[in-house]
Amino acid sequence: MRHFGHVAPAVRKNLFVQEPCEFDGDAPARTLSAALGATLYSPATRPRLADDVVKQAGRGVVSMVLCLEDSIHDSEVADAEENLVRQFADLDARGCETPLLFIRVREPGQITDLVNRLRGTVRLLSGFVLPKFTEERGVPFMEALTVAEKACGRRLFAMPVLESPELLHLETRGETLRKIARTVDTYRDRVLALRLGVTDFCSAYGLRRAPDMTAYDVQIVGAVIADVVNVLGRANGTGFTITGPVWEYFRLQERMFKPQLRRSPFLEGRAEDLRTTLIEHDLDGLLREIELDRANGLLGKTCIHPSHVAPVHALSVVSHEEFSDAQDILRPERDGGGVLRSAYTNKMNEVKPHRAWAERTLQRAEVFGVAKEDVGFVDLLAAGVAE
Repeated sequence: MRHFGHVAPAVRKNLFVQEPCEFDGDAPARTLSAALGATLYSPATRPRLADDVVKQAGRGVVSMVLCLEDSIHDSEVADAEENLVRQFADLDARGCETPLLFIRVREPGQITDLVNRLRGTVRLLSGFVLPKFTEERGVPFMEALTVAEKACGRRLFAMPVLESPELLHLETRGETLRKIARTVDTYRDRVLALRLGVTDFCSAYGLRRAPDMTAYDVQIVGAVIADVVNVLGRANGTGFTITGPVWEYFRLQERMFKPQLRRSPFLEGRAEDLRTTLIEHDLDGLLREIELDRANGLLGKTCIHPSHVAPVHALSVVSHEEFSDAQDILRPERDGGGVLRSAYTNKMNEVKPHRAWAERTLQRAEVFGVAKEDVGFVDLLAAGVAE
C-alpha cells in the first residue's frame, strides 16, 4: 500500500517530485508509525465490515480501527467479537489488500481471546488500540499483547489511548504521565503510536468544542496535549509518535464565525466548488486543527468519517519548500552547525536547532511524498477526493 495509491499513476507523477513509498504491515515500526495518517474508526458491529474495509482501502485509507469499545453498546460486545471473526475470514478469503487493521478492545483478556479465535486470519491484524491507558490499566494490556504475540507467532503493535481523568486533572497529571512514560518505555518495541482521547477529556468537564473551534481553543484540552507532547513526544530518541485528536463533525452546522478557508488558493487551482464543499461540511475547522496538530508535534489523526481522510493526507504531504530546507539542514558538511539562508530566501535555517525538525520532515516525506514546487494543498486534496 502507499499514500495516494488510489490516485492514477499519471496524476501522482504530476503531483510529486518524490512519490510516497510503498509499505505493508511488515514494514519497520518507524515507517508504520509515520504512515498511519488518517486512522478511520468503525464500529465492529457493522454487518458488512469487510466490504467497508475494502471500499475505504480503495479510497486511500491506510489504517483502520475496528472498535469494540465506546462506539458500541455494552450489550453488543459478544456479537461484535463474533462479527469480527467472520469479517476477518471474509477479508482473508478475498485475498485483497487491506489497510493496517487494529482492534480497539475493552479489557486485556479480549486480546488473547480474539487472537485465538481469529486463527490464521490474524495475519491481517496489525495490533490493538488500548483505551484509557495508565500504568495500572496499561501493564495488563501489554502483558496480554506479549502472550498473544507468542501464541500467533506474529508481531502485534499497541496503540495506547491517553484519555483518563487522572491525565486530565492537574493534581494527578504529572505523576500519571511519568507512570505512562515508564510503561510505554518498557514495551517500546510494541508501542506503535500514542493516541489522544480528547472527547473523554472534554467529557470530564461537560465540554464539547464547536465545529468552528479546534481542540486547542479549549484551553484545558490544549494544556493536556502540550504536557503529553512535553513528556512523551521528545525528539531526543525517547519520544513516540503522538496522533492528533478526533474531529467530530461532518455535516453543516449553524455558524457563529466566518469560514476559515482563504478563497485565493482555491481560485488559483480553479477549485472554488471544492472550497464550498469543505465549508458546507464544516471541514475548514478540521483543516485548521490539522495544521495546529503538526505545529504542536502531532502526526496523523483519529477520524470517524471518510470525508476527513483526504484533508489529513493532503496536509501531511511535505511541501517542496519544507523538503528543500530539510535537505539543506542535513547535508553532511553542515554537521558542525551554522546558519544559512533558505533556498527560498524567505527564512533562516539554523542547522543544530532545526536538525530534529529536518529529520522528522524527511521521515514524513518518505511515507507521504514531496509535492512539486508548483503543487499546493488544494491540488493534493482535489486529486485525493476525485478518485
